[in-house]
Amino acid sequence: MNFNQYHQTIMSKSVWNKIIIFFLFFAFAKGNAQILEPVKWTSKIEKKSGNNAVLIFDGTIEKDWHMYSQFTPEGGPLALEIAFKNQKGNYTLVGKAKEGKTRTAFNDVFGVNETFFEGKAHIEQEITIINPNLKTVDVEFDFQVCKEVCINSNKKFSIAIPSTFKMDAVASVAEVKKDETKVEGLAVDTVKPTIEPQKTETAKVAVDDASSAKEDVPGPAPARSLWSIFFIAFISGFAALLTPCVFPMIPMTVSFFTKQSKSRAKGIRNAIFYGLSIIAIYVILGLIVTKIFGADALNALSTDVWFNLIFFIILIIFATSFLGAFEIMLPNSWGNKVDQQADRGGIIGILFMALALAIVSFSCTGPIVGTLLVEAASNGGIAPVVGMLGFSLALALPFMLFAMFPGWLNSLPKSGGWLNTVKVVLGFLELALAFKFLSNADLVLQLHLLEREVFIAIWIAIFAALTLYLFGKITLPHDSPLQHISVGRLYLGLLTLVFTVYLIPGLWGAPLKLISAFPPPPQYSESPFGVGGSGNSGGTAESIKGLPDGAELGPHGIMVFHDYEDGLAYAKSINKPIMLDFTGYACVNCRKMENNVWSEPTILPILKNDVVLISLYVDDKRELPKEEQFVTTSGDKIITVGDKWTDFMISKYKTNTQPLYIITDLEGKNLNTSKPTISYVNADEYLHWLKEGIGNFK
Repeated sequence: MNFNQYHQTIMSKSVWNKIIIFFLFFAFAKGNAQILEPVKWTSKIEKKSGNNAVLIFDGTIEKDWHMYSQFTPEGGPLALEIAFKNQKGNYTLVGKAKEGKTRTAFNDVFGVNETFFEGKAHIEQEITIINPNLKTVDVEFDFQVCKEVCINSNKKFSIAIPSTFKMDAVASVAEVKKDETKVEGLAVDTVKPTIEPQKTETAKVAVDDASSAKEDVPGPAPARSLWSIFFIAFISGFAALLTPCVFPMIPMTVSFFTKQSKSRAKGIRNAIFYGLSIIAIYVILGLIVTKIFGADALNALSTDVWFNLIFFIILIIFATSFLGAFEIMLPNSWGNKVDQQADRGGIIGILFMALALAIVSFSCTGPIVGTLLVEAASNGGIAPVVGMLGFSLALALPFMLFAMFPGWLNSLPKSGGWLNTVKVVLGFLELALAFKFLSNADLVLQLHLLEREVFIAIWIAIFAALTLYLFGKITLPHDSPLQHISVGRLYLGLLTLVFTVYLIPGLWGAPLKLISAFPPPPQYSESPFGVGGSGNSGGTAESIKGLPDGAELGPHGIMVFHDYEDGLAYAKSINKPIMLDFTGYACVNCRKMENNVWSEPTILPILKNDVVLISLYVDDKRELPKEEQFVTTSGDKIITVGDKWTDFMISKYKTNTQPLYIITDLEGKNLNTSKPTISYVNADEYLHWLKEGIGNFK
């Protein structure tokens, strides 16, 4: 049964059948709880001076959901649109609608700064009433809310004018015409924002709304969990141990505690306190950073241009220092004063010994600590504290363990030139990381100076240089004479060589999933479709020739229909199952599925060869021909193409979320015994779901 037949069947029922279907539909919908309404709205009107009043709209947004503001730019998620239905001849708008507290983040899927509400949405619009007999103000909101899935919603308000409102003299006709000209309204007076919201917080939020990754809001790069920050910091702490400033201190410090203490137990106790003091010093540093900037402010800085530019410069300085151009050192007077306090002995002396280690080793640990704080600051919250805890724990553990088991000292490698090699490798890594922050600034400003190909080319150059260094073809200041390279250095060189070769196809549009969080998104590119038009989002002009009517090449060169009738006719002609893809132009989660799951080598051939893909855009604003417009059984007017597919999705499949994937036979029957795929899943789950549906096709 095609869409028109399905619709005509419903509309041709008798009145009693319609009533029965009406009640059964709502009973079924309620029982399945698929129609989601994450935002609950209230509205009111407040009198101001003269004929002015303020329309107030308050929305309560469910936890983990976010609603996009009217100030989200074009090309991004679906921005809030406010339509004043009965404005003409009744009232005029005073300025633009004002918003309450919002947040702003860079969306690396769409390449724009998006503004959104979390928890609560507050919107005010001042009006001047010009019709003293006006009874209601009719307003309509079109908006999008997202978490693992997205919902395009519509809310109608009919706000009654209280009889207690006393109207002053009605504005003159000339004034009314002047105000109406200023509003520049359409037939339904849809307001497009041109001013900034009242208060906006800028925040770094995850791009990936994937439920599998538990990331709720899109951002410059997926926000790391606190556990991942701790783990990265812990590994960085061990890396700091292997620098020339710290490694030689281990046997010296352990020997001090074992020889100066009257008993082994006391030596172990002092060493443990020494290690805990190191942890406390760095954790306090993390607390200070969080306190100075504020937990939310650190998060807010992540998409700030100056924040990213300053951190780019800082990391370049740190990298240059590690490569041997100069050393970053704290004033010698600081170390001397701390050493004097350390000579006092006792608990206080041990504490100052730990502080002395932090100061003396700063030329090696400073760049690492600085980089960690930069990355942690980008995540906001208590991330700097967690990062410093992980770093200091790794730094302190060897001192405590070697004090407990002094015999282990004999297994430590001797200090030598390899320690400087560790510093240089860290320098190259910091140099590569620095360009991530420069890229963030370029993305926010949309300068297109550091597009994806340029970024990848820079990384190829950096890691190629690192490979040559590890193979001994490049020497830097402070390097010892090298007669031959060790086996370990050879393996590390081979690893960086493999990584360098892996990066090269990225210049021609390869997705490079291993580093997807670092380079700009594929569409921020000199060639968004790959060199020759054969990249992720389509194909060459030659490959488009010969496609059936109504089809085009979509993501990854998959043939796709955007009209149900066209796709159904083609599926019948070749006898293949249909995969319905209810999607949206402004759906972040839909793009993530297409970029990260559809591109899998186990899935892409299935989508290209085994199903007929029909992508129906529920936010398509093109108006339907008059003869195709209709009114649903619930009284909703179906005017646009997006309205049509939304009604089809809700009435047929009892849900209103995107993305929604359904595999059907040629009669529209769902071929999956499991639930429809309505959220971001991993590739294995998606593959199982695909095979199940296709296997049930007869």
